[in-house]
Amino acid sequence: MPTYQYACSKCDHEFEVVQSFSDEAISKCPECSGEVRKKFGAVGVVFKGSGFYRNDAREKKKTESTPKKDDKAKKPEKTESKKETKTEEKPAKPKSDK
Repeated sequence: MPTYQYACSKCDHEFEVVQSFSDEAISKCPECSGEVRKKFGAVGVVFKGSGFYRNDAREKKKTESTPKKDDKAKKPEKTESKKETKTEEKPAKPKSDK
């Protein structure tokens, strides 16, 4: 069960109460019966590692303008260039009906 911190607005008395989520919030100070308010502090949970942010699941874009050192060693440079040859297609002869 969570621990909640309260502070009295009348006498500045601060205290902690262990309460369930379904319990009613404390409204009166145990010292002077004044009105109390909940105090909120830093969150006690820290998410570390991958998978907690929206951009962790995205695929990283690879740009060719900034190749890595390892990429140069793996891929040999192409020295030969292939020439494109275009072949002209002839239209099919129409079949004559007999």
